[in-house]
Amino acid sequence: MTLQEQLDEAKAQYHLLVTGQAARVFVDQNGERIEYVAANAGRLAAYIDRLGRQVAGTVNKGPMRVWM
Repeated sequence: MTLQEQLDEAKAQYHLLVTGQAARVFVDQNGERIEYVAANAGRLAAYIDRLGRQVAGTVNKGPMRVWM
């Protein structure tokens, strides 16, 4: 499954979750099994954001630091 396919699937699951249509089990790209219910919708939203940045090629590796 490509990153774009994973992103599309995660967005679809998020829509179902926030509209009260489903509490689903989702397996991410690392094989981690996560059950999403309203209480942890934020975690799914963060996952969607991370996938979106990966697809766009702008993965944030952490805080930016200034070295002098």
